[in-house]
Amino acid sequence: MKSRPPSEGQTCSEHSDSLQAAVQLPSKIQVTINISVTDAQELRYLRLRFQIIAKLFVRLGKIVTLLISPVAPRQIDLPRFRFCNKLGNPWTTSLSTRPFFPQAFTIVQKGAATTAMSAITARKSFVHQPDDLTSTSSSTTNSIAASPENTPRQSPSTTSLSSLGSNSELQLKTVNGKLLDTYGNEFHLPDFTIKQIRDAIPAHCFQRSGAKGLGYVARDLASLAATFYLFHTCVTPDNIPSTPVRAALWTVYTFVQGLFGTGLWVLAHECGHQSFSPSKTLNDTVGWFCHSALLVPYFSWKISHGKHHKATGHLERDMVFVPKTRDEYASKLGYYAHELTELMEETPIVTAGTMVGQQLVGWLLYILANVTGHNYHERQSEGRGKGKRNGFGGGVNHFDPSSPLYEAKDSKLILLSDLGLALVATALFFVGRNFGWANLAVWYFVPYLWVNHWLVAITFLQHTDPTLPHYEPQSWNFARGAAATIDREFGFIGRHLFHGIIETHVLHHFVSTIPFYNADEATEAIKPIMGQHYRSNVEGGPIGFVKSMWQSARMCQWIEACEGAEGEKKGVLFYRNRNGLGVPPQKLSPPAELKAAKSDL
Repeated sequence: MKSRPPSEGQTCSEHSDSLQAAVQLPSKIQVTINISVTDAQELRYLRLRFQIIAKLFVRLGKIVTLLISPVAPRQIDLPRFRFCNKLGNPWTTSLSTRPFFPQAFTIVQKGAATTAMSAITARKSFVHQPDDLTSTSSSTTNSIAASPENTPRQSPSTTSLSSLGSNSELQLKTVNGKLLDTYGNEFHLPDFTIKQIRDAIPAHCFQRSGAKGLGYVARDLASLAATFYLFHTCVTPDNIPSTPVRAALWTVYTFVQGLFGTGLWVLAHECGHQSFSPSKTLNDTVGWFCHSALLVPYFSWKISHGKHHKATGHLERDMVFVPKTRDEYASKLGYYAHELTELMEETPIVTAGTMVGQQLVGWLLYILANVTGHNYHERQSEGRGKGKRNGFGGGVNHFDPSSPLYEAKDSKLILLSDLGLALVATALFFVGRNFGWANLAVWYFVPYLWVNHWLVAITFLQHTDPTLPHYEPQSWNFARGAAATIDREFGFIGRHLFHGIIETHVLHHFVSTIPFYNADEATEAIKPIMGQHYRSNVEGGPIGFVKSMWQSARMCQWIEACEGAEGEKKGVLFYRNRNGLGVPPQKLSPPAELKAAKSDL
């Protein structure tokens, strides 16, 4: 027999065996929940109470999110909730509906004051899910015939969130059976071949010059040395007595050295792909020296990075920034997959904290514990992955010859990589002991962190974007995976100091042996073949690059199949989020075992 919710004058203390809460849903349906108070439920109440407080921070940060990733104003229809204080005081909350501005949050007490409140509420999404979505992409299905201007992400005037929702006629909706990226653009599976891509590239673009490559290495090394000499000679107490001014200048030094160091990192990356010169010996020698100087295990990275190129976008084989599925994301938060549509937005401060952590230690976590790589090591052909998993202590890293990332034939190369790191670490130890550890931190380790920051930022944005698909094994092929990347623009720094690694990454995934100084011409040659599947986001230059980091972090939280997709389309997954941005995630039913458990209760 259902019990009724507490009346206006009734207190929770009158319900010693159970705690009841009434929830007024927008549809005017009255729902009564009868929950026994146990120790486990007390923890649940604490979490719910924390979510209410977190909602305040979500709304306070809404303006920041809208400024960076503008979304058309939406009228948010929010329900009213009644909460019952455990000590006897009913409370009600209301949320005003003001588009574009943080929602006003008020709590009205009914009854005597109290010191604590245990809130019980059905988990109802605070964000209205729109009913419509208008696809703005071209209706053409032949990706070869389509022009580059038909790319799903060319400019905000055609495909941005602001243009998709700029009036009441352009509302987002889920179209059953169609593949929709996060912006709502319809996606068609690529149908071109690698041969068509290679045939479109002029022959001279494949030519590599060892002399030219060594010239760029000499330039970057000279830049690093000159910058150190300039600051070490000029930024001294004798020349600049002010300590704050010297500190500011040395901060500039760490940033500039980080840029030059990243350029050197990219040249070693060229060596790893054999695009540095026609000589494999020269390539691996230069790459080993340059990467070791930057504390990168060259051969270990080269092998795993090669596997990333062979399986880009493959959810079970890719090695870099493999996104979480809906089930994985929900499990991480302690929820079922069907409950994600009922969660509140992630607060901007949480997003910012995650991004800072990623930029500071993301590279180290990758080489030490294979974070962001696939976790299907049991399938390793030699059986080296049995019982091993990503994470610290899991046996998956870039330093152990027995790691499932490698085969037995790679053992000597892994040890050679470790030797390079040991030699550089020894040299750094003597520098720190003789010249001071604080000096070593400023001269080397802070620039090293800048290099790691740029490396992670570049890789993240090359493979994380609301327009990019990911594929399950049955729907993946090499051409589709290689096309699941995006070019961006970073101005002078990107094209000259970073050697174009940001601006020509799509071409690089199709033909990684083309040297960077020929990549611009080759990129232009493949655009007509790729058609709408060539992606670039060059708006805003360096500022747009930084904004894209925030936008991708807010919009790309997990991947899932599109509603109604069948056949091989069911294996094409796109990013979704719980922040109310872009195409809403599917509404799923609870799993059968959960329904059975609830019915038993």
